[in-house]
Amino acid sequence: MLLNYNQLGRLKYVLLGITGVICLFLLLPVIFIILLSFGSSQWMIFPPPGWTLRWYVELFADPRWFEAAFTSFKLGLMVTVLSVILGFFASYALIRGRFAGRGFLRALFMTPMVMPVVVVAVALYAMFLRVGLSGTWLGFVIAHTILAFPFAVIAISNSLERFDKAIEDAAILCGASHLEAIWRITLPSIRLGLLSAALFSFLASWDEVVVAIFMASPTLQTLPVRIWGALRQDLTPVIAAASSLLVILTLVLMTIAASLQKVLNR
Repeated sequence: MLLNYNQLGRLKYVLLGITGVICLFLLLPVIFIILLSFGSSQWMIFPPPGWTLRWYVELFADPRWFEAAFTSFKLGLMVTVLSVILGFFASYALIRGRFAGRGFLRALFMTPMVMPVVVVAVALYAMFLRVGLSGTWLGFVIAHTILAFPFAVIAISNSLERFDKAIEDAAILCGASHLEAIWRITLPSIRLGLLSAALFSFLASWDEVVVAIFMASPTLQTLPVRIWGALRQDLTPVIAAASSLLVILTLVLMTIAASLQKVLNR
């Protein structure tokens, strides 16, 4: 039975309404956490009896929270740089290369994404414990790079597949070296893929908690690990304030990335 134009219009609005309700339901826990961070009660109860900025003041006054956030930020930047560089080389080999086993290699690169995080965490912890990397900066960077690497490969590979290789070949025919053609032609042409790879790599490190718990030490903790530790000790709205900052930074980065994509697409 065919639907007429008016029925299709009503169906579209119904589907949009259902989608909006589902999205609101999924976002409710995040909204509650943000609201609880402004509650006046020393316990996380909803609805809050009043509103205050006290918990944010305590959060910023505690150097342990600041140190954990700064550790997460530095770690995220290191992981982003490594993931984008390694992801570009891996993606270039997968897309431009002609060798046996490319499909297996691509699947191998995606393994950290499809495997349960706790399995990856236990495996990395057991290996790093043997080689003395557990609880070190190098161990943290390697572990988070392994987790972020698949996101970089996916984003950069998709951009390389859409990029016309003939343009790169034309530059080489005009006298440019292979590296010069990649630097001046390929990289600027796939800048959106590189931007997406950098964004998702940073967020993969910034929000990661399972592997970070295994890698952490008393002197080296990321912000999610600090939140996890605080949850086990004392359930106060300061935790909600720290969680809200995680969410807000993620939203800010996504907004900046979307704005940059619009600018670069012009």
